[in-house]
Amino acid sequence: MGSTARERNWSGTVTYTAERVVRPRTIDEAAEIVARAPRVHGIGTRHSFNDVADTSGVLLDLTGVPSDLVVDHAAGTATMGAGTRYGLVAPELDAAGVALHNTGSLPHISIGGAIATGTHGSGTRLGSLSTAVRSFELLGADGARRVLRRGDDDFDGAVLHLGLLGIVTRVELDVEPSYRMRQDTYGPIPWDRFVANVADVHAEAYSVCSYTVFGDRVSEVLLKSRVRDGADDVSVPDAVLGAPRLPGRPADGHHTARDGSVGPWWDRLPHFPIDAVPSVGSEVQSEHFVPLRHAAAALEAVRGLADRIQPHLHVCELRTMAADPFWLSPTQGEDVLCIAFTWRKHPDAVAALLPDLEARLARLDGRPHWGKTSSLDVDALEALWPRLPDFRRLVAAADPERRFASVFGERVLRT
Repeated sequence: MGSTARERNWSGTVTYTAERVVRPRTIDEAAEIVARAPRVHGIGTRHSFNDVADTSGVLLDLTGVPSDLVVDHAAGTATMGAGTRYGLVAPELDAAGVALHNTGSLPHISIGGAIATGTHGSGTRLGSLSTAVRSFELLGADGARRVLRRGDDDFDGAVLHLGLLGIVTRVELDVEPSYRMRQDTYGPIPWDRFVANVADVHAEAYSVCSYTVFGDRVSEVLLKSRVRDGADDVSVPDAVLGAPRLPGRPADGHHTARDGSVGPWWDRLPHFPIDAVPSVGSEVQSEHFVPLRHAAAALEAVRGLADRIQPHLHVCELRTMAADPFWLSPTQGEDVLCIAFTWRKHPDAVAALLPDLEARLARLDGRPHWGKTSSLDVDALEALWPRLPDFRRLVAAADPERRFASVFGERVLRT
């Protein structure tokens, strides 16, 4: 049930300092561990690129706890174990006739971990994965369970919680009737034309992603379109900003189908199938959110560092996300452009570059993803997240003995 060997995140770029990792098979076992351990923190599928999920004590891995999926069609909800991976539960949801509003590009990530760090898909009208949370159950310091529900006092402060309020065991999510989708690729688009129309491009479909290495063009735009109920297909544009629709590629075991073929939502919203490993872990990731009104200025600011960026970059993916009210949300109440860097596995070079990149974006209210690498210190974070002091008070009330403290929280958030 436990391990004492040093473990790393999935890309091998972060080594956890916890004294051991414990993998219970039931929530009751998890409650016993929480009640005994002086310090304990939850860990998911290890897709973070910093120590947000690390602790000096015990790491509790709930990915082996059965999902115990319960779909309530009347309420429009689905409840499941927090350690459940999106890619494994999504086909079960579809079989029950329901769907999630969005998923991340990786189906491998755990639901609890994605919610805790503000992970998202793409779509200007779509909120982060955390916005689907109707309620969640967590273990307190005494091992007892409690439930927080949408509408409760401080719920908006607790949903995106970085694991600092307790061990989340089950999550109730909003669902809707199942739907089908297609993915179509377009490109390339000259840089200046794309930047002048970035918001319009990302409003072309239900979910839109764009790719660049900050040269003279955006190489590809990926439109993910919902197929209307009862229809066999959906009309898609022949071109985007003059860039033609490309043949794309069928599903190949490494990517989901991008050839315009119609398939289930869970096989079109992610970029990768559950059994694929993008980049084989050979990467570092950073992600930065800027208000959509600053999108053009932010992209030009980043492109000013292109000579330094390009030697270390696999690709940069541009996404959008709708505003939400959560205290630690990177949106802070505004629709945002997400600038997501998949760097080559050059951690020292990326660490040296990030201060200059983030300084440029900070002038445009650019905020980092909580689960990705960043150079910003606590003073910079406080300027970007005005409700950070309120979140600290929430953590202090829920965990006065700091049982659930993380290395990241202590260093960066002073919690």
